Amino acid sequence: MVYFIGAGPGAVDLITVRGRDLLERADVVIYAGSLVSKEHLEYCKKDVQVYNSANMTLEDVLEVMTMEEQMGKLVVRLHTGDPSIYGAIREQMVELDRLNIEYEVVPGVSSFTAAASSIKREFTLPSVTQTVILTRVEGRTPVPETEDLEVLASVGASMAIFLSVSMIEKVVKKLRAGYKKNVGIAVVERATWEDERIIMGTLDDIVEKVKENNITKCAQILVGDFIDSDFEKSLLYDKSFSHMFREAEEKK
Repeated sequence: MVYFIGAGPGAVDLITVRGRDLLERADVVIYAGSLVSKEHLEYCKKDVQVYNSANMTLEDVLEVMTMEEQMGKLVVRLHTGDPSIYGAIREQMVELDRLNIEYEVVPGVSSFTAAASSIKREFTLPSVTQTVILTRVEGRTPVPETEDLEVLASVGASMAIFLSVSMIEKVVKKLRAGYKKNVGIAVVERATWEDERIIMGTLDDIVEKVKENNITKCAQILVGDFIDSDFEKSLLYDKSFSHMFREAEEKK
């Protein structure tokens, strides 16, 4: 059996209980060494076989998975954050399907939710926005024209922008064109790691701040009115609002 496991955003204790349990039982671990903390490997068995996928191709990874699984080994493919977001796991799963190899995906805490927790904000505020967009700007990997950052920003939703801090000037230019106003923005480098850094600002000053702090990778860009705006309280806990678990209080 092959397990794709999300290791979480950085802090070792943010992996799920299920993920840690499987990691402890694994015979083989293929982990994203450039992004996943090596501390996770301390929970593995002494005789575990470890492969760092940072220097492996897709073919290399599949060869290890296939060989070890056919030998009856429990194989863990340890990804950063949640593997379903920019995890490049679909291409691996397609091949495993072709080879009739069983696999399971264990979700993890994504860096975008970790970054929101680091800045102590909620993406979905009543009367502000109820939508979160996860995206990136085009770099070596293209983005469909319909998903251009300027187009997405025009929706006015909360946004989490992955893999783009090295192009912060380009990001801000597109955000300005979409939002058409100066909004709050946060750059969170290595969210939940011990060396986490948080840069708060607006579209007017974030480029300068990011460059001053030499942040070029491993950072989430969070942007939108949810960062700094007035909002209405949720109806969920409003005493005048009833639902299946609570009757509304009568107005006096």
